[in-house]
Amino acid sequence: MTSNDRFIDDQFPRSNAYHPDWIVASASGGANSLWLTEWLTAALKLKSGMNVLDLGCGWAASSIFLAREFKVTVWATDLWFSASDNLQRIHDAGVVKSVYPIHADARSLPFATDFFDAIVSIDSFPYYGTDDHYLNYLARFVKPGGVIAIAGAGLVHEIERPLPNHLQAWWASEPVMWCLHSAAWWRRHWERTGIVEIELADTMPDGWKFWLKWHKTIAPENLVEIHAVELDRGDHLGYVRVVGRRRPNVHLDDPIVSVPSNYVPKPLLRDSP
Repeated sequence: MTSNDRFIDDQFPRSNAYHPDWIVASASGGANSLWLTEWLTAALKLKSGMNVLDLGCGWAASSIFLAREFKVTVWATDLWFSASDNLQRIHDAGVVKSVYPIHADARSLPFATDFFDAIVSIDSFPYYGTDDHYLNYLARFVKPGGVIAIAGAGLVHEIERPLPNHLQAWWASEPVMWCLHSAAWWRRHWERTGIVEIELADTMPDGWKFWLKWHKTIAPENLVEIHAVELDRGDHLGYVRVVGRRRPNVHLDDPIVSVPSNYVPKPLLRDSP
């Protein structure tokens, strides 16, 4: 295999068109964002002209992919990565009129309610979306009937027993990995709110192989993670995706940002004058 054959796979025909050097330069996490975006969008019905929020977009590779492949308008939103750098990347990709880089915290988004036709999140949602209140907050930004869809690293099933030995070294070095969950967990987590109707919650077949292939290519020095995935062989680790559609008639509580108060002094002790 030549260097230009990297990341070629029959399961991802759209992603195959993108240059491997650009994919590597756009890497902002532990997964090939184009593969995950292509897998996720296979379960969506994106149409030209839709407004899409790409939440936790990293270096905006997924945003550029969405704009190019589906002719949608994308708000590429991330907290950790520079919006100015992303603008240059977007400009060089020729989609400056359809992708808008935004620097924002996922818990403090600067958008109008009911603005987006779809919200997608590629390999970032577990870092902020496990909060029991978060779906109520996020759903207000998508139109009634619009979709919220996530894809990324996760678990094949929840780890209810002690952590398997082959995962302990990785979890010890990165305790944030406890935020990973299974597709079934996400289904329950969203379904119980009544805010969305779950259209899909599943695990990528042989996702661990794509996980391993990606890391061996872009981060061969990351031996702790590589060894964990190799030893696990898909028993616990994989890629998950979830698609929920906002129910049209569900009331969403406004987030509490302050509590009105009117201080009235009162005696502190019973024998105070």
